[in-house]
Amino acid sequence: MIENDPTDDVRRLGEWLVEGGLELRVLRPHAGDELPADLHGYVALVVLGGEQQAYPLPDGTPGTPWFPALEGLLRKAVRHRLPTLGVCLGAQLLATAHAGLVERSPSGPEVGPAVVGRRDAAEADPLFRYVPLIPDVLQWHSDEITELPHGATLLAVSTRYPHQAFRLGDRAWGLQFHIECDTAMIADWATDSALLAELGYDPELVVAACDRVMADVEEVWQPFAVRFAALALGELADDAVRRDLPLLGH
Repeated sequence: MIENDPTDDVRRLGEWLVEGGLELRVLRPHAGDELPADLHGYVALVVLGGEQQAYPLPDGTPGTPWFPALEGLLRKAVRHRLPTLGVCLGAQLLATAHAGLVERSPSGPEVGPAVVGRRDAAEADPLFRYVPLIPDVLQWHSDEITELPHGATLLAVSTRYPHQAFRLGDRAWGLQFHIECDTAMIADWATDSALLAELGYDPELVVAACDRVMADVEEVWQPFAVRFAALALGELADDAVRRDLPLLGH
């Protein structure tokens, strides 16, 4: 698991993955941890969010010095079919690592509790097929995936931000929204937040609104995380599609 920013740690997502049977190793390149050259010995890769940008800075340098190496790991994970999950910035890096496009969103920042809409393609996805049609999520971003990588499968959308969740290959998922946050994390983000000031939002009201949906977020995304863990451990048949109705002729 890669923590890009100390303010966005694994939090509830880590608890859920451990519940699913995974043993977590958290690497913090922001604190000097080196990224591995490859992913041998790992059963999954999870990349968390952060305040950095997935696209180059104005002088052409990466958003952070370790992003090129991290994008390389994401490409190796997809190529070798290692179960992978990118959250917010992690999803954006999954996209840019595969020639997708991330930009400052022309729609403006998206902050606070929200819902996204599941696409029809999610019905055949080993993780998203069990997600409700309109699940609760938490948003906190100014950048947007404006072009998905070639061949990506779009799994969830919203009105202003069409690329909310996607899959690359059959084992790598990107979520533009947050599922890992608890109320304390949101409260930390809201303190002296330039983003909330830009939007004119009252920090206390934003924190309270997020707190009200925490149980709803957990109801959807805790089972999602446990299924991801099961897939990583080889305990989830990713070709097992539910059939609620009999086939014609049977």
